[in-house]
Amino acid sequence: MITITAVIRAKAGHEATMRDALVAVAAHVAANEPETIGFFISQSETEPGLFTTYERFADKAAMDRHNGSAAVATFFGIAKPILDGEVILVTSQEISATLR
Repeated sequence: MITITAVIRAKAGHEATMRDALVAVAAHVAANEPETIGFFISQSETEPGLFTTYERFADKAAMDRHNGSAAVATFFGIAKPILDGEVILVTSQEISATLR
């Protein structure tokens, strides 16, 4: 299982726009990406402009399709002007998962 963890910071005052843009990607994933096994979005309780995603893919091809999708391109079109710094991406091989 290939995963991506993303750390995304929105400029102050743009938290709702960032949240909505991320949720739109999640909706696209749910409707169109069966090989994206999971797409999780979190927002910090103490820093409202700090978001993380945890994305699980069946294989590299599924990850590449997701990253090349129109939904991801639209997200970055919305997000780029409101980012507070660079997006941090960590691509990994999942070694353990507990799902309930």
